[in-house]
Amino acid sequence: MRLPPYLSDDHLHTVLQRALSEDVGNGDVTTRATVSPDQTATGSITAKASGIVAGLEAAARVFRLADDRVSVSHPVPDGASVAPGDAVAIVRGPARALLIAERLALNVLQRMSGIATATRRMVDAVQPHDPAILDTRKTAPGLRRLDKWAVRLGGGHNHRLGLYDLILIKDNHIAAAGGVANALDAAVAYRDTHDAALDIEIETRTLEEVRAACAHGSPDILLLDNMAALHPDGTVDTSRLAAALDLIDGRHRTEASGNVTLETAPAIAATGVDAISSGALTHSVTALDLSMHIDMQDR
Repeated sequence: MRLPPYLSDDHLHTVLQRALSEDVGNGDVTTRATVSPDQTATGSITAKASGIVAGLEAAARVFRLADDRVSVSHPVPDGASVAPGDAVAIVRGPARALLIAERLALNVLQRMSGIATATRRMVDAVQPHDPAILDTRKTAPGLRRLDKWAVRLGGGHNHRLGLYDLILIKDNHIAAAGGVANALDAAVAYRDTHDAALDIEIETRTLEEVRAACAHGSPDILLLDNMAALHPDGTVDTSRLAAALDLIDGRHRTEASGNVTLETAPAIAATGVDAISSGALTHSVTALDLSMHIDMQDR
């Protein structure tokens, strides 16, 4: 399977090898004590809940890191919908390797599948308006590229990977610079001085800040933060967001953030915003329930 452009084979190998070393240490003493090195086995990973499976390629690499003699097949591809009882992966090889890799492989699969499932639900919720559903930097430390890969497999889009690939001016930057105009002036000067092919995005929290950003004219993207509100009765007030979009009038790309849930996303999308970002896709992951059953084979 082709990896996303920001995830190299070397990076994936390093992340998974570090995780496996954390688990195994100087050896799986239980498996050494109870399982013959000559024993072979077949393992079947199945879904116990409905969702989107993601991370099959990463899990396969975990098994091969444990022992390169392990073979892995996938009845379904990464990004596929699965139901309870569906097999998602079959692994065959030395029993010791399957037992050593089992927990890490499931951890990767369950986390990535949980992210992909949450993403797909939000993508579906905003139809037919079809704004881009974006992730954020609210990812597990050390696992950002896997978390963002899972968002892609769920039908979402990746926002910036880190602090280096987008100039994103947030409220504290604005305060430090002394206002919206000063912050934008500084961002434009930095981009010009460093000949950096970087978009400039600025967070706006009020209609006054939207007016100031539009008057300056330099932002590529306006981040409209917390401009939708969910009332106790379940209604969603998007009047401030709609007013902001009227002020922008298509002159800049727009992204809505804050108070984004499955309940609020449809109303936010209906305003016509270009993108909706949600930290909950990755910071509040509900793992997809998967399990692995191992059958020992005579050799």
